[in-house]
Amino acid sequence: MHRHSQGAERSQAPPVRGDAVLPENRRRDGFGVQRVPRCAREHAANRRTGMALDQYFEQVVREGFERRLPRLKQLAAMGTLGHTIDEYERRLSYEIDMIKKMQYPGYFLIVWDFIRFAREQGIPVGPGRGSSAGSLVAYCLRITDVDPIEFDLIFERFLNPERVSLPDIDIDFCERRRGEVIDYVTRKYGRENVAQIITFGTMKAKAVVRDVGRVLEMPFVLKALEQNDPKVKELLGVARRLEGMTRHASVHAAGVVIAPNAITEYAPLYKGARDEITTQWSMKEIERIGLLKMDFLGLSTLTLIFDAIEEIARTTGVRLEIDAIPLDDVKAYQLFQEGQTYGIFQFESSGMRDILRKAKPQRLDDLIALNALYRPGPLRSGMVDDFIARKQGRTEVKYELPQLEAILRDTYGVIAYQEQVLWIARELAGFTLVQAQRAKFLEGAKKRGISERKAGSIFDLMEHFAGYGFPKAHSTAYALLAYQTAYLKANYPWHFAAALLTIEAANTDKLALYLRECRERGIPILPPDINESQMRFTVEPDRGVRFGLAAVKNVGEGAIASLIEVRNSRGRIASLHRLCEDLDLRLANKRVFESLVKAGAFDSLVPGVPGKDLPPPAALRPRLLAAVEVAFEHGARCQRDREEGQAQLFGDAEIDDGRREDQVTPIPLPEAAPWMESEQLAFEKETLGLYWTGHPVDRYAAGLKAFGAQSTLELSELQPGKSRDAWTPGGPKPIDPDTSIGGIVSVCRQLKTRKGERMAVFTLEDAEGSVEIIAFPEAYRKAGPLIEPGTLVLVRGKLERDDDAVRILASDVLPIDRAAEQLTREVAIRLKTADRTVFETLGQIFARHRGDRPVSFEIELPSEARRLRARADLSASIRVQPSSSLVAEVEQVVGAGAVSLR
Repeated sequence: MHRHSQGAERSQAPPVRGDAVLPENRRRDGFGVQRVPRCAREHAANRRTGMALDQYFEQVVREGFERRLPRLKQLAAMGTLGHTIDEYERRLSYEIDMIKKMQYPGYFLIVWDFIRFAREQGIPVGPGRGSSAGSLVAYCLRITDVDPIEFDLIFERFLNPERVSLPDIDIDFCERRRGEVIDYVTRKYGRENVAQIITFGTMKAKAVVRDVGRVLEMPFVLKALEQNDPKVKELLGVARRLEGMTRHASVHAAGVVIAPNAITEYAPLYKGARDEITTQWSMKEIERIGLLKMDFLGLSTLTLIFDAIEEIARTTGVRLEIDAIPLDDVKAYQLFQEGQTYGIFQFESSGMRDILRKAKPQRLDDLIALNALYRPGPLRSGMVDDFIARKQGRTEVKYELPQLEAILRDTYGVIAYQEQVLWIARELAGFTLVQAQRAKFLEGAKKRGISERKAGSIFDLMEHFAGYGFPKAHSTAYALLAYQTAYLKANYPWHFAAALLTIEAANTDKLALYLRECRERGIPILPPDINESQMRFTVEPDRGVRFGLAAVKNVGEGAIASLIEVRNSRGRIASLHRLCEDLDLRLANKRVFESLVKAGAFDSLVPGVPGKDLPPPAALRPRLLAAVEVAFEHGARCQRDREEGQAQLFGDAEIDDGRREDQVTPIPLPEAAPWMESEQLAFEKETLGLYWTGHPVDRYAAGLKAFGAQSTLELSELQPGKSRDAWTPGGPKPIDPDTSIGGIVSVCRQLKTRKGERMAVFTLEDAEGSVEIIAFPEAYRKAGPLIEPGTLVLVRGKLERDDDAVRILASDVLPIDRAAEQLTREVAIRLKTADRTVFETLGQIFARHRGDRPVSFEIELPSEARRLRARADLSASIRVQPSSSLVAEVEQVVGAGAVSLR
């Protein structure tokens, strides 16, 4: 056991030199000695067959190869296997011998064992991660599902004799069930031998400034503070001294350590705020003392794929084998080519979608390359543009030497992967793949008859790209996952949408984005319903995707499970009162019912007037909400009576008399005043996290569009620093000097600068997402009380981007209904004809909207060779007052989108 001295003991201890005790500590603590726990299978193998660990390891690997062999033979028969079976056998023998030589069979068997457990329990496992995808042994053991020979992956990138540490196999598991695998490992090797690993958060530069600024009561907006402000100097001075220091301790997201004996024999333990037990040493220290460290990562994409497949099976009876899907599906690649990749793993960002639209990927190799190239270095260097130009045939693909073609053909002559650098060194200089990492390239090339000038040119090219190259093994595994999700989205769009919406139910911005895309793609989204909804989003064949009850706020899984049990045992729910009688009210309090009512889950319970539709939600929901109190008390009383064995006045007694539930006279709902639209939308936002039947900004959409305001989705795709006139199609979309957006204020923080001036940081939401707005003192003074939650405003200002996040530095914050009249300088109207009747009609509209802003016309001539622009402010009498109603009336005459407020 490790014991740490108390403060008093430490203060009295004589000072010692670290270098005097370090060698002794290193010897006693065994730094560098690898401590791999004995695999339980080793003991079983010895007892059953008498085999040593190495023999058992080889047997398991070769049995795995036999299971892979039928697919390889099938591909060979079809002529699509790029290598011979003999090559596979030779590679497998080589890897087995190398692993035995390095004494790692036990390590591989441990990984094989817990992955085998996961697969047997139906827990989704990723196809691979990192350099381990380059191992054929790992492929045979089903540690990975990527054929390394098919994709030209290199084993030595994963394991070679010069590697002094254990090989690094990181495993992706279904995010929802990752804990089951950790529990299995804990049971197998002993609770005292397994622990998660600590991680220390350090004071990063930006975080330091933010933290110190908070202590000094200074907002984190350095650009807004004057250069000569002494407090800024103080802030940065303290921040520099704190940068790099440990800020907090937490549990590593994935790291698990497995020791051969109790962990306390090797490392001290730490008990966190939530009583979790971790090592006190971080990942690097655990590796240094030789303990076996595994990364059990939770990947939501695996959960998404699993849920989609389960939903397909539930609704169609077809059990899709995701590992057996064709890799040349046209519809899947069409999604990539059109940039329709919301929800697609690794290909969802706005920048990547732009690249996809330009690159038009047609095969998995293209996806692998784009996944590897979409990094800051290759993007800045022009490698991505060069790759696309070569792929599209705009730039000729040339190779310095014929030997390079086979290595670089898949990437059109661009060195995109680290593996390609190693292959080039082997082919041109004759080195083994291990030696290639440090060999003298020019000397080896000369021996192979390659001129020094040509060899030097190629080496310079390798050296240049080596800094940008990405491991192909990792890119291949993740491109395969991306393709699988795209295949599901393209071929089973409803089922994919249900799984995706379930996973992102707690992320309001993403949920709103995905719901909008579903509607655009023609996928019907059905509202939450007390009789139809399940725990998660589900597919209702021929109807659409039904909203899941777990996505309704304040409704716990226990209450939902009880509700579904009531439906299964008693049939459809006929009324709010009846539900309160049957539902376990220990799991569902009044707040649960109120949230379901506000979310619209009870809308279908109240029968409409014969021949008419159900009453509108604004009239129905307030009556249901008013009934919750009485219905809940009624249900509680009925349940108490049942428990006490007394006869009930309602419900069961009548049903026991032979009357069907739908024949029981329902308890009437109380009368209540209808909600205003704003109230209904606010309740939907409160319970669903988004607006369902509309959005507060919708009524101003035409005016905002005419004014040139952006949506949050459009803002996320803009890049500051360029004018729109300089934009090249397919490139990053620029912004105008001033960007504007309309929305509703949600979260708001009121702040004070060091000078005592008030400012605010708030979130502005529209129908497509949200964006952070910073209103400095000048803008805040002009805005006044507008910056309050629930206020509809138009914000004008400058866009800033920080990684993938955007924010606006506000110059103006205006009430949205008055923004047009305050900011518009002229009303511009585009016409496709100069018809006299059109002008007469417009004149009548202008007369109804008299004001002081000029009107200009842009008339497109039939030839489209040129445009005639005539201004209508030649007469002082033709002036208008800008408004959303003016825009709507004019566009009814000249067409949607023809009016701009400038």
